[in-house]
Amino acid sequence: MYLQVNKLHKNFKTQQGTLVVLQDINMLIERGEFICAVGASGSGKSTLLRQIAGLDSPTTGEVKIDNQLVTGPGPDRGMVFQHYTLYPWMNVQENAEFGLKLQGLAKKERREKASHYLSVVGLSRFAKALPKELSGGMKQRVAIARALASEPKVLLMDEPFGALDVHTKEAMHGFMLDLWQRTNITVFMITHDVEEAVFLSNRIYALGARPGTVRKEIVVRLPERGHAVKRHPVFQDYRDELMELLRRHGQEAVAVAA
Repeated sequence: MYLQVNKLHKNFKTQQGTLVVLQDINMLIERGEFICAVGASGSGKSTLLRQIAGLDSPTTGEVKIDNQLVTGPGPDRGMVFQHYTLYPWMNVQENAEFGLKLQGLAKKERREKASHYLSVVGLSRFAKALPKELSGGMKQRVAIARALASEPKVLLMDEPFGALDVHTKEAMHGFMLDLWQRTNITVFMITHDVEEAVFLSNRIYALGARPGTVRKEIVVRLPERGHAVKRHPVFQDYRDELMELLRRHGQEAVAVAA
């Protein structure tokens, strides 16, 4: 499996004229990779994810999965948003089954699949709980289980840990890394958090702003995986390189806008 973004441009019409949000985006994501796109506000991260998810269409260019053109949403892409998007009147099991129910799976099959993925994310014993009874990190794990239950080819994540406090976010980073290594799921995540991107991904696309373009592709090779690596000079070098890259291109964008 691979996900391919080819010469993608996205423009919006405004009262002031045409706004170019994404310009000449090219990406290739192979099966089992964990890829992050990192950029500051105005880099078009969320717009890019919407094109890949099929929630919006490129002005020009294309997105393909397994050489099939993306023309709309589909079960080959699971989506996890920053805010948990759980249905408050449904319990954890019902929320995890929801996508499968929409696909028309029989009750027994969707219950078995959802139960399996709740086990994968460590929430089996909370199957009967309502979202209001869960912590923020637990709610996001339910959302991840729901996305995984449809067994997508790629998991798309829109700043999924941005709404969490620092300690919960760190715990979720460890959880996500372990989940990726155990399931070999292909992940494409957007974030503005440089340390998050370096910690989780094996490749990073650094996006510049106004318009959003790929400024650099960085292959991440860390000496180990786990929170201790954040103190390693190699980790700090990746972090500093990315932060300097985003800072420099942010200044260029401000200068152009002025």
